[in-house]
Amino acid sequence: MPRHFVVGNGKFLINLDEHSFMRDLYYPYVGQLNHIGGYHCRVGIWVDGAFAWLDAPEWQFQHAYVEDSLVTDVRATHPGLGISLRIQDGVHQREDIFLKKISVANPYSTVREVRIFFNQDLVINETEVGDTAAYYPANHTVFHYKKDKYFMFNGSTGTEGIYQYTTGVKRFYNAEGTWRDAEDGHLMGNPISQGSVDSTISFRMHVPPEGEHTMYYWMSAGHSLEEVKSSDQYVRENHPGKLLDRVQIYWQRWVNKTQRSYADLNEGVIRLFKHSMLIVRTQTDVNGAIVAANDSDIMHSNRDHYSYMWPRDGALVAYSMSKAGHQGMMEPFYRFCARVMSPEGYLHHKYNPDGTVGSSWHPYVHNGGEQLPIQEDETALVLFALWEDYKQHGNLELVQSLYRDLIRRAARFMATYIDQELSLPKPSYDLWEERYGIYTFTASAVYGGLIAASNFCNLFGDEERSNRYRHTAEKIKNGILNHLWDEQEGRFARGLYQKDGVWVKDMTLESSVYGIFEFGVLPADDDRVVRTMLANKNGLSIKTPTGGVARYYNDYYFQRSHDLNQIPGNPWIICTLWIAEWEIECAKTIADLESPRQTLEWVVRHQMESGILPEQLDPHNGGPVSVAPLTWSHATFVLSVVKYLNKYEELLEKSSS
Repeated sequence: MPRHFVVGNGKFLINLDEHSFMRDLYYPYVGQLNHIGGYHCRVGIWVDGAFAWLDAPEWQFQHAYVEDSLVTDVRATHPGLGISLRIQDGVHQREDIFLKKISVANPYSTVREVRIFFNQDLVINETEVGDTAAYYPANHTVFHYKKDKYFMFNGSTGTEGIYQYTTGVKRFYNAEGTWRDAEDGHLMGNPISQGSVDSTISFRMHVPPEGEHTMYYWMSAGHSLEEVKSSDQYVRENHPGKLLDRVQIYWQRWVNKTQRSYADLNEGVIRLFKHSMLIVRTQTDVNGAIVAANDSDIMHSNRDHYSYMWPRDGALVAYSMSKAGHQGMMEPFYRFCARVMSPEGYLHHKYNPDGTVGSSWHPYVHNGGEQLPIQEDETALVLFALWEDYKQHGNLELVQSLYRDLIRRAARFMATYIDQELSLPKPSYDLWEERYGIYTFTASAVYGGLIAASNFCNLFGDEERSNRYRHTAEKIKNGILNHLWDEQEGRFARGLYQKDGVWVKDMTLESSVYGIFEFGVLPADDDRVVRTMLANKNGLSIKTPTGGVARYYNDYYFQRSHDLNQIPGNPWIICTLWIAEWEIECAKTIADLESPRQTLEWVVRHQMESGILPEQLDPHNGGPVSVAPLTWSHATFVLSVVKYLNKYEELLEKSSS
């Protein structure tokens, strides 16, 4: 199930579902560790003797964020209970504190007693073994802890704090958890439990006739009891409502720090553009890891997750955010890459947010021979993105600090990891992590990375290296044109693979060949690029009302249909936007921007109600498939909008001159 809301501050990330239940809690890194792990931290309402959890079918929801912010804005109505709620969630922009505001509206002409129950179902350090949940009388809170991870829960109705509490055992023998204890409106008051445990706390208020009452719930995270006590006291002293208002204002300032004209884009595109930058920010750890996605429900089908830093995803996200004017938040990413790069000069498949090497399915042997288990585009794209950042923002001190350990080391590896017979990069895994060979996307990325390295060397007066890397890049360009272009088909191949010792072209329609223009091998309006991209647009478009573009022909990942003529694969947000990026690059008049503008509006139509973009869509009903939010989807939308606006301004100037 996709996550409808994400709130965070770069150290502390919380995902909430459509019922406003916490489902994932990452601390102390974005993406590591998950202390809820997809379980449900339920919220329930008791009104005059009747009870309902917020996932009861009678609730009617509207999902949104407060405009231009990372504060949620959820409306929920339960006709049977006769109340409606407004729920707002946020994470403090600096402190590791989660805040929830619930306003209860009473349409009746009598006073209503309302009790709100919060269940805390934690799996601290990603295991249920050895947790403790306890009532803490010194400040009338409940806290959970294990080793050096502490989480303290509290709240206020304005007149009083926690009304009742209990702790207990969950998912062990017949024990479901203390949330069951809430359903009669009363809690047992058990002060401590150890092992596989949860807790539930309640708050009581009396809502006036035809009026409303507001309460607050908050959680503080830390490494000791003293630390979470201090954070809890900070919330009390500063008032949770005022803190939540400051969270809202901070993110509104952050996302609007760059003044820009939005040309002819409609309000929906503008809103999603800003929202996408905010979502990318939540998925970016302050230590540099740009995490692909943090929706833990993918583990039900995958037995692993997306909470890793893929250098390719990270580089393309950094490229997008830099183009949008948020280069400062991306600098730690490049330092992260320099820190984790292998001594040989390549980046591994993926990394945990703390910088350790992540899990992988790429072997060290292939067809009986030894190989590097890498995707070489991941190394190359970091240099490509860094040069693009320097071109726009000119941070000389940043690139100088990375020159030896990142730029030169990666360039040296790419310049030597070459098949001399083909003048192409040696085989590695493709960007989809499925195939071993030599791919147009990878070769184009390596070309772009070596050109970037040459430019950096020239920048620092290192002409010998600059010439060497540029010469190698030009050799790769010739290799691409000689071996990856297919004259008979009139388009670039996906790549080359070896069969019986011979290199064979893989002519499968493949969206990632957009890299041929994106990374500078050929201009977007080169006839060979035009023919390739038109073939992709025609052959990979989904011919259902959902629309969009598939990754490649007969994409098996979460495949929903085998009618390949109509549905060559599920539509992916990023792949659909790659076609739009090409059309933007090729545009000669403002009228030529009509098609990419429609694509931006297509993305807006297929966002979730809360503004979240998934990895892919169901081709039949347009619903989210796989993880949501996918950082790459949001970043690619940001990049496409920036490219559109820049092109619009360029064409407008030409038409008026």
